This record gives sequence, C-alpha cells and structure tokens, in this order.
Amino acid sequence: MTYRVRVDLRGAAPPLWRRLELSSDLFLDELHEVLQAAFGWTDSHLHEFRSGSAYHDLEVERYLCPFMLEEDDGGVAEERVRLDELLVDPEDCLSYCYDFGDDWLHMLELEAVLPRTAATPRAMCTAGRRPGPPEDCGGIGGYELVAAAADAGHPDHAEALRTFREWHGDVDLDHFRPTPFDIDGINSALTEFGTGEAAPRPDEADGAILHAPAVLAALWARLPASTARRKLLTLIGRTEFDRPVQIDADEAERVVLPYRCLLDHIGVDGVALTQAGYLPPRVVSAVFTELEMDEHWIGKGNREDMTPQVLELRESAQKLGLIRKHRGRLQVTKKAQSLREDPAALWRHLAARTSELTRNTFEREAGLFYLCALAGGAGEPVDVTAQSLTALGWCSADNIRCTSADAAAGVRHVRYMLDRLGLLRRADRLGLHTEPTHGARLFAKAALVE
Repeated sequence: MTYRVRVDLRGAAPPLWRRLELSSDLFLDELHEVLQAAFGWTDSHLHEFRSGSAYHDLEVERYLCPFMLEEDDGGVAEERVRLDELLVDPEDCLSYCYDFGDDWLHMLELEAVLPRTAATPRAMCTAGRRPGPPEDCGGIGGYELVAAAADAGHPDHAEALRTFREWHGDVDLDHFRPTPFDIDGINSALTEFGTGEAAPRPDEADGAILHAPAVLAALWARLPASTARRKLLTLIGRTEFDRPVQIDADEAERVVLPYRCLLDHIGVDGVALTQAGYLPPRVVSAVFTELEMDEHWIGKGNREDMTPQVLELRESAQKLGLIRKHRGRLQVTKKAQSLREDPAALWRHLAARTSELTRNTFEREAGLFYLCALAGGAGEPVDVTAQSLTALGWCSADNIRCTSADAAAGVRHVRYMLDRLGLLRRADRLGLHTEPTHGARLFAKAALVE
C-alpha cells in the first residue's frame, strides 16, 4: 500500500512539517534516507527510530542505526524492520531523532492508507511548510534564532540578528542559513527509490546474483545487511548480466578514437622519449590538437609534463597494455597492433582492462562499485560508490564514513578514461561536472564481464 504520512519537527513554531507518500514496505534504514532528503539534512550524525509518539518513554521499542547497534544491544537493527510493521491504521505514530546533540525529534503520523500501482513512486513529498533547519545550529531554539536573523521581514529580525552576533561572533550567518523547502528538489533526490515493488532484501535469494560477474558477486556478499547491499543488488539486476554486451561498430570507432590517435602518432617504429622521459613535443602537440584538448585548456599543449590530458592518456594506454617503454623509446605493443584496425575489438580490450587503471585495494573496490552503479543506471554513481564503500568498512579520517569526495578520488583514473572516451557528458560549460551516457552504461557492463 501507499502510506500518506505527515512528519512534524517537534517544538517548531509555527509548525515545520513535510507530507510524504511512502511505499508501506520501506524498511526503516530506507525511511531514514527519505527523511534526510525531505528536511535537507546531510546524514552527518547518528539517528534512532522509536515506536509510538512518546520517544522518551523507557518502555518503547528502539530501532538502531548500524553504528549504534555496534555499541548497544538494547534495540533492533533498523534495516530489519518494515514501516508497515509499525504503522497500520491512521493516527498510528513513529518517532525519529536525528543528531543527539541538537536532538531533532521528528514525529511521523499515518494519515491515510492508499492503493498502489506499478508506476507509483516508492517515496514522494507532496507538501510541506517552512525551510529545513541547518546542521549544528543548536536545536529548535537555535533554528528559530537563525530563521529570524536570516529573514529581514521577520518581526524579531533585528533582535535575533543582534543575539546571533553575540552568541557566534564573526561567524557568517550564511553558514547557518535554513535550507529552503524545495519540493521538486526533494523529489528529485527521492527518485533513486524508484517505483513499484521494493528492492530485494539481502536475505532473499535472487537470480541476479547467479548471473553477476564473480568478482561483483563476491563484493556484494561481503556487504552487511544494509541499504547499500540492497541497492547494489538492485543495480546488478538492472544491468541484466545474463544478456551479452552488444557494441555497434560505428559507436566503437568513435569511442576508441583517442587511443587510436595516440597509437597512430607513436607509429609502428615507436618514438624516442625526451631525456626526462616524456613524449616528444611534436607528438604531444599533434595529439593535443587532433583530439581538440584545447577546448578547456589554456596551455600550449606541446609539453607532456604541462599537458595532463595527454600525460594521462599516455599513462592509461601503458596500463591498458597498448604501449610500453623499452630502452628510452615508447613502442606500440603487439596486442595493440592487432587491435588497431578493429575498433570493436579495441573497445572490448579497453573495457576488459579497465581494472588495470586502479593502483590499490581501495581503488579496485571503488572502481567495481562505480562501474556497477554506472551499468545499473544509478542517478549519482559516485554517491552510490561512497555509500557502498562505507558499508564495506572504508572510512575517512573521521572514522565515520567514506565521503563522495573520497569515492571520487578512488575512481579518478576510471572516470578520466570514460571522459576521454567521450562516455561522460559535460554538464557545464567548463566540464567540471559530467553525467554518464548510454555508452557509459554499456562500457561499464563490459568492464565488469569481459
């Protein structure tokens, strides 16, 4: 069924709330992600669900996040509890507390039970009021203060601004500015939950794993029961590993152009490297110009050590087994010579050797998660990669989680190759942000199975 649920942030005046329509079979760890998106939280603190509306009642049942479960045996793992086990009839309630310092207490009340169809989103925000509180602002009291201080039209604006400056000194108010209520932005973030039936649970046998590449199935098996594990299983199922990879000859020829260009300019006789071990300027300039690398670069493009696009292309070609160094010269390998006139075969070779671009265990596992996220059509493959790495036990210096920045660093070389092959669409004029294409999904699948 679809549950219409109203979520109020306790203590806010006027009321701060969101109305959500949720698939009744969501698990609490998934509901946590929905609530984070609905209120604009950044999932930077611990959280806990409790049955009913009396959160502080010592008799209520507790549903714990993974980090709390490691230290506390007084509750149930949240990933094992479904929403429809706790909310059954209208007016049934559930409590959710986020950040045990600021104590953001959310009260969830079931308003209506509605039918579902295959096209119904599993999570959607339909209404709400007031901006979401900023992280670490001091709880409800701090939120009301910064909300008034940030709103020039608020009747208490002047007094609130003065109090804020007394408490925080030179801290910029923008650091604590509330998150605007943007229903379209919230629902965009919730699209990853999809429509129709729930994703498979980790303890369910699923045919998708039987067809998945062994290295990916082994990685999935190591993940603990979590949203990340279910999400990875869903992505594996979407990739349809039981179907062979079909690559169009014209598409393959377009994709492999950068490496064929490099091979052409190195030639069958190879080229002598400079004394510092770099490609000669004439080759660098030819590759730089022919591949139009000057579009987002202001350098001359004739020195490899000052032209990272050419340097990374050459270094990746070496790792992919297309060229090699020998006695001060760079030479095309026999394998590359046999593939050069067969774009489809070269395309498959590049895909099959993608893992060679990784340098250590972290990069290898990050690369596998990233390729699976690409192949399965995840909206934010780097974010999915970070979540999967965190579930696997990788973490940043704060010993809490692996961030998206960490994941991006781990897949940098793989992303570079995909970008150079034209498989990542530039999402802005400078090319600072990229989006995967259909070709990227196909290449990622081949990289996992070849």
